[in-house]
Amino acid sequence: MKLRFLRSSGFLLCVLAGAGGATLCSQSRGSLTEHSTAMEVLYGKPYVMVTINGRGPYRFILDTGTGGEVLITPELARELALPATGKATLSDPSGEGSKKKVPVVLIDTLELAGVRFNTLEAVEHTFQSEAGQAEGLLGFALFRDYLLTLDFPNRRMGLSTGALTPDGEKTVLPFTLQSGVPVTQLRLSDQVAVQALLDSGGAGLEIPEQVAAPLKYDVDPVLFAVGHSICTTFQIKAAKLGTDVKLGRYVFAHPVVQIHSAFPVANFGAWPMQGFAITFDQENQLVRFESAHDTFSLGPPPSPPHLINQARQQAEDLVPVD
Repeated sequence: MKLRFLRSSGFLLCVLAGAGGATLCSQSRGSLTEHSTAMEVLYGKPYVMVTINGRGPYRFILDTGTGGEVLITPELARELALPATGKATLSDPSGEGSKKKVPVVLIDTLELAGVRFNTLEAVEHTFQSEAGQAEGLLGFALFRDYLLTLDFPNRRMGLSTGALTPDGEKTVLPFTLQSGVPVTQLRLSDQVAVQALLDSGGAGLEIPEQVAAPLKYDVDPVLFAVGHSICTTFQIKAAKLGTDVKLGRYVFAHPVVQIHSAFPVANFGAWPMQGFAITFDQENQLVRFESAHDTFSLGPPPSPPHLINQARQQAEDLVPVD
């Protein structure tokens, strides 16, 4: 059994599922140079079009914060008559509530950017909030044999071969895998460093409450939203830090952060990724951030209207002014 991160309502879930292999077979690793496709960005998050078993295209969210390979909505699984192969168990890192069993179905072929992935086991999962505009999700593990690039400024997603070269942790940073999800270091101040998930399916810059408590703020935390996972409901606060956040050579000047008590992990979500072309090298566990800028302002992430209206307005007042 393998533990995999998934998400619900913009927060991480875990999946316990039987190991199911994926084969990348339309092109060999040695012969593939580079493939790319358009990447739509909705509420800051990346979406791409895929075909499944020769049908489609279908819009899938591309989520580096999911350690599995593929999630698919029950509606699309029924439309495609995908055969069931077993069950997966969903939970979340909060440790609250019970686990949930969901079907696992078999996909013969999934094509993306001219690359074909064969024999995939996909977890059926119903998306909520803004992810409801997708019919599935592509997780980080799907791209283990390729360099994966999410180019937010140019709205392109790319797959290529090769390897990243370290540069003294200026733009190329090491990462570790925690349950299949990439984690790297963020400095929240000169004294405080945290390990943060690199999570293109997440929202903003999120930090656990216990990490947030001793930090300095230009604007103290205020209620921002109510979050939901499959196991728990929790409040999310927003605040403007009184310090800079550093990622390699890049600086987020006194950013707006989200604070919650639900999960014991920090999250570098899609909103702070917007200024970068980000390339992941899973074989060497390196990630490269490329940008025309070294310093960024970061306000609250865009969000659909399910957030508390009054709290949302307070959070918008926290946007840094250049």
